[in-house]
Amino acid sequence: MISVCIPLFNFDASPLIRELIKQIDQLDQPAELILIDDASEEKYREIYRTFADSCRYIELEKNVGRAKIRNLFLQYASYPYLLFLDCDALIISDQFLEQYLNLLDSKPQIVCGGRVYPPQLLKGNKKLRWKYGHRVESEPAWKRKENPNSSFMTNNFLISKALLQQVQFDEQLTQYGHEDTLFGLQLLERGVQILHIENPILNGDIETNPVFLEKTKQGVENLYQIYLKNKDNPHLVEQVRLLRVYEKVKKWKFILNPIGSIINPLLLFLLKNGNSSIFLFNLYKLFLFMQQSK
Repeated sequence: MISVCIPLFNFDASPLIRELIKQIDQLDQPAELILIDDASEEKYREIYRTFADSCRYIELEKNVGRAKIRNLFLQYASYPYLLFLDCDALIISDQFLEQYLNLLDSKPQIVCGGRVYPPQLLKGNKKLRWKYGHRVESEPAWKRKENPNSSFMTNNFLISKALLQQVQFDEQLTQYGHEDTLFGLQLLERGVQILHIENPILNGDIETNPVFLEKTKQGVENLYQIYLKNKDNPHLVEQVRLLRVYEKVKKWKFILNPIGSIINPLLLFLLKNGNSSIFLFNLYKLFLFMQQSK
């Protein structure tokens, strides 16, 4: 009774798609696989089309972004639960889908399975993304349960169709980052608590330092727009560590902004070149956010 939903964009998701088709074929309950391509390059679309006979495949002619494409799955999903996976995910359990199906009798509203990163340290131009993912994002279920709504991520989650129809992703967020933050906040406002389980996917695409830093910049810009619209909402600041720090230091912006203008180019240089200190990375994000709020 699950519609497995994968937004596709400029990535060869063949290993993920093949494994899902295999697991769906082995289930004793109905399930379907839906792929929506968000205007990828033709070389990737040629790959996706090879799976059209084994799933439902839709191509978009114009890129609509990470939020809107997730809402679009509501138009195509046949079953009462939607399981969303990022296209760079890799499945590491033979019972991945079965674990989600086993929860359905309890009628959960939304469930997060988590994600992990390769255990071995990646060096050079992928060190920063690996270290951040390994130390910050690879949290076990018991840890995510401590603050369930702030731990929400879109890369591996199950949601009831009825809930997604009520609380959709904000389509005004068109570039990368923090659509999951806003969605988690909307759920919190409605009193919907996210269930966290130990059913992770493996992040199969460790980005280079420059790519990760560019996405970080976009994410900070998105977060600032969310902050402007929700600055009177105390739950938002509670859910995002960067905002908690900003609220403590914003009275010193007249000093910190000039310092950030000088220091951030140096921080960016160091981070791009593999100095992957999480402290320096967090400081870089703070200065980026403060520059948005001049």
